[in-house]
Amino acid sequence: MAKDLIIVESPAKARTIQNFLGKEYEVIASKGHIRDLPKSSFGIKIEDDKFIPQYRVDKDHAQITKQLKEKAKKANTIYIATDEDREGEAIGYHIAHAIGKKPEELPRIVFHEITKNAIKKALENPRTIDMHRVNAQQARRLLDRIVGYKLSPLLGSKIQRGLSAGRVQSAALKLVVDREREIRAFKPQEYWSIEAVFNDTIPASIYAYEGKKLDKLDIKNEKIAQEIVQKAKSENFVVAKIEKKQRISKSPAPFMTSTLQQAASSQLGFSPKKTMTIAQKLYEGVQTPKGVTGVITYMRTDSLNIAKEAKEAARELIAKKFGQEYLPQKPKNYTSKNKSAQEAHEAIRPTMLDFTPEIAKEYLSADELKLYTLIYNRFIASQMKDAIFETQTIYFQSPSTTFKATGRKLLFDGFYRVLGNEDKDKLLPEFKEQEEATLTSIEAKQHFTEPPSRYSEASLIKTLEQLGIGRPSTYAPTIALLQARDYVKLEKRQLIPTDIAFTVIEVLEKHFPDIVDSSFTAKMEEELDEIANAKKDWQKVLKKFYDPFIELIEKGKKEIKSQKMAEPIGRSCPECGSELVKRKGRFGEFIACSGFPKCKYTEQIEKEEPKSSDEVCEKCGSPMVIKRGPRGEFLACSAYPECKNTKPLAKKEPKKLKIKCPECGGEIVERFSRRGKFYGCANYPKCTFVSKFEPVEKKCPECGYMMAQRTYRNKDVYECIKCKHREEQ
Repeated sequence: MAKDLIIVESPAKARTIQNFLGKEYEVIASKGHIRDLPKSSFGIKIEDDKFIPQYRVDKDHAQITKQLKEKAKKANTIYIATDEDREGEAIGYHIAHAIGKKPEELPRIVFHEITKNAIKKALENPRTIDMHRVNAQQARRLLDRIVGYKLSPLLGSKIQRGLSAGRVQSAALKLVVDREREIRAFKPQEYWSIEAVFNDTIPASIYAYEGKKLDKLDIKNEKIAQEIVQKAKSENFVVAKIEKKQRISKSPAPFMTSTLQQAASSQLGFSPKKTMTIAQKLYEGVQTPKGVTGVITYMRTDSLNIAKEAKEAARELIAKKFGQEYLPQKPKNYTSKNKSAQEAHEAIRPTMLDFTPEIAKEYLSADELKLYTLIYNRFIASQMKDAIFETQTIYFQSPSTTFKATGRKLLFDGFYRVLGNEDKDKLLPEFKEQEEATLTSIEAKQHFTEPPSRYSEASLIKTLEQLGIGRPSTYAPTIALLQARDYVKLEKRQLIPTDIAFTVIEVLEKHFPDIVDSSFTAKMEEELDEIANAKKDWQKVLKKFYDPFIELIEKGKKEIKSQKMAEPIGRSCPECGSELVKRKGRFGEFIACSGFPKCKYTEQIEKEEPKSSDEVCEKCGSPMVIKRGPRGEFLACSAYPECKNTKPLAKKEPKKLKIKCPECGGEIVERFSRRGKFYGCANYPKCTFVSKFEPVEKKCPECGYMMAQRTYRNKDVYECIKCKHREEQ
């Protein structure tokens, strides 16, 4: 019996949806993009000002593509049910082509949550694939390929292998580097604060002096501070003014992608990547009392909209659990400040309010529960009444000086009932105006201004969002890429740029200013949005970017001076065999593999004092010392650099391993070349046996040849010299 086929991108999503539907449906996952630009070539054909992507089905998706084709032939109706964003739209477009269908022929269903009702409603209201969204995604993909494929190799040839550049990542990296420049250029300024205590218990800070309200930096040195202190000590104080005001603390909006990543970082210590991985699981489906179902709405969104039904459910829960006094007269609405926000989408919220965090404890892992609780409580709080505080301010005044004391009292906790309020009430005693006050103590304290703080992952995401750089789906991958490329290090939750980051940004600022210009990148994002909204032609946007960019690439090949930051040291990497090079980092020089980023082997450079010798320099009479170079030890004059005399050490007998050569039976000895230490047969050149790693008396269980001992991925292993079979030592 033929079935209807529903194609999604994730296996977990497929399993969840299959649980909701009857036997007349079959749900299958494409496992992401099944077609993409080739990895080994540019993949874009340019003809008559048209950019034609050369999509390929990669090896990893060949089997699933074959399976999709077979099932599509037997299906009654084929539904595309990928995520409702540009990426999901494009995945659906590629699935259609891969199974030999026209995109407009296939019904497209969308939903913000993976629940039974949402899926059934989507099946009742299919649409077609939105080619404007597909073209916006294609434009982004081709732009990123053009920049990555043309600019990254240029940086690699001029600076260091393995470097990359991109529209979003380079603009983000410039923000981090610019902040570090500010910190390094910062010059602290001295200033003083004056704190007083009145009537033994009331702390107050200086507010005005000689009729002038003081700003933070107005008391510039100790002399001015002590003059104020001495004058205040000699004068009497009265309560000049008492102010009481009500202040409203508004309930927070529900989460969208950027604010969820920020809150999870600051409150839970989760990286953006970890946050999105866990959120994906909660969206695609987890075990609940009602079976496997999605427990949050789609997590890649820049919208703050909430479905009417969800608001009503939240209001019902608030009235029942907390009382009518916590319920606003009308449901609360929120709008995103981002002009390009997809307002048709929803904010991130729980799909089932009866799946409370208390119940979820029994079903979710520890990290899943933490993130789910954060999302659940934030959504409920967003539909509760605002909190109300009473702020209290008392001004203590003498003829020359005014001090200000502040207090606060919570009158109504509102949404804090759910989110909690860590600030305790700070109540001031009752006074009357013009009442005398006693200055109990007064103290001047020295301070220095602090440099701006480095970006954290959360604050960088906030800045990227404010500047319009990237979109919800790009924040986490961008920060992860900066760390993977060794452009930034995460230390104490701060993003610190490496030396290579400064070099890359300096080159880009000089030769490719648009690539690191946040306003240019934001403008490009707006153009992609306009393509998605059918207001711009994607081919024209690509053409407008491509021609001047390629001119800069050609110009850069000639004008950018080589700034190689790696110096070969004449040894091979013990993990992959590539050449080891000396690099400079924040903490000085170190040795690393030239195959970075594929191989991340590093080692510290040990500074060793030259060894003394019995010989004297024949040129100047100074003692000779033994130094080590790329080709081993040698004699050098201790008067260097005045005298640069060197000569080789007397040749030593090679170290014998007392192991027989597997080729001729001769002895294996330790040797040195300009590439470092290796092991060979003593009968060379008659016998050419050689090994990069130290041979041992152990035969390979696979081929019977000699094995050697080495370190592989931080583990000590035995490796066959011939067939490379490995086993742990």
